[in-house]
Amino acid sequence: MAKKPLILVSNDDGIDSPGIYALAIELRKIGDVIIAAPHTQQSAVGHSITVSDPIRAVEIFKDKKFFGFAVQGTPADSVKLAISTLLGKKRKPDLCVSGINQGSNTAVNLIYSGTVSAATEATILGIPSMAVSLDTFTYKDFQPSAKFAAKAAKIILKNGLPKGTLVNVNVPALKEKDIKGVMVTRQGKSVWNEKYEPRLDPSKNIYYWLKGKLILSDKTLDIDHKALMEGYISVTPIQYDLTDYKMLNELETWGFKK
Repeated sequence: MAKKPLILVSNDDGIDSPGIYALAIELRKIGDVIIAAPHTQQSAVGHSITVSDPIRAVEIFKDKKFFGFAVQGTPADSVKLAISTLLGKKRKPDLCVSGINQGSNTAVNLIYSGTVSAATEATILGIPSMAVSLDTFTYKDFQPSAKFAAKAAKIILKNGLPKGTLVNVNVPALKEKDIKGVMVTRQGKSVWNEKYEPRLDPSKNIYYWLKGKLILSDKTLDIDHKALMEGYISVTPIQYDLTDYKMLNELETWGFKK
């Protein structure tokens, strides 16, 4: 009998989030699942890692069964610790899936996203990876997202991914029958119009609360955020190589070497 694939699951919403629970249930239908996720909410921490504080990992049980490791660190910490230490040296994951995030991760949000960063960390460590997000902060039906994540996981396990590439999936907050289909997309260029709103605490001391609105500049269905808005699942291949290759030759003419 063929060995089941080992799937590492993480997120940035924390190990108690309903999204990671729904994801784990579906992925267990296709492989052995191990969970290593932050013990608390870690949204928008990006790819930060802990370098000057100790990291603890606590075993979590649900229904008297081992569920996973709650890591007192960031999403990237969770994945790095799991692959390097918690899983032991005998077997590395065949796939890492991060999610299901509450809220989309498209356009510029990819830079801030702890969900995407967990998957990116696994990619850096040589594990094929995928991030999965649901386009809502209130709708709690993760089943369509989880089912598609399992389908996508099987496809990635079969085909593999190029070195340095991961897949970013965003699912509209719709019933499964109302999702129009799947679009393979590019990362959008839409950015946030933001400001910090000054407020007063009970002691009359000022503090600031970040508020903003995504300004949609992407208009075609081959862009992640636009496809999502139109009711499609968005599947985007992304990389952690940030080099602007088109600019390399141009910079050579700017006189830096003189």
